Amino acid sequence: MQRKLSVYNSLSLDGYFTDGTPDLGWAHTKDPEWGAFTRENASGAAELIFGRKTYEMMARFWPTPQARQALPEVAGSMNRMIKNVFSHSLASVDWENSRLVKGDLATEVQRLKSEPGPTLLIMGSGEIVSQLTQAGLIDEYQLAIVPVVLGKGRPLFEGVTTRPRLELTKTRAFQNGKIVAWYAKP
Repeated sequence: MQRKLSVYNSLSLDGYFTDGTPDLGWAHTKDPEWGAFTRENASGAAELIFGRKTYEMMARFWPTPQARQALPEVAGSMNRMIKNVFSHSLASVDWENSRLVKGDLATEVQRLKSEPGPTLLIMGSGEIVSQLTQAGLIDEYQLAIVPVVLGKGRPLFEGVTTRPRLELTKTRAFQNGKIVAWYAKP
């Protein structure tokens, strides 16, 4: 049986997952309900998949004392999880439990899916999401819709030419205006 490959990303109302800068402040909300969801979501067993840009951004924050102080449960989970970093330009990765993968993305992800272990989870990493969507390898998308209009940025599915059909399997609305929607391949 193959492992499931899931995506978790925040999207603005106008469909962008980044505004083109490293600042993701637009996607973060500090309130008890969202904080509880974030901690619960981060506590699940998963093995992460990152591209270089997302890896570098995450590795600058999660191993720090500031992350452990601000979000101790999430920081603990992020640091403990295995991280598969896909990059042709990095020579090494040094964040705890990280391994560098240089092979063909679709081939290597198919290999990871066939190995025993927890769910594979992509966070951020828009180019990887686009390529693996195009290859039909993503089983589930968990999208947090943030009530903000960015006006510009990068769409999550940039370059995807296939039209994968997905089924809405679950939704959850939050008092802060965010909506999380889960979509899966039928």
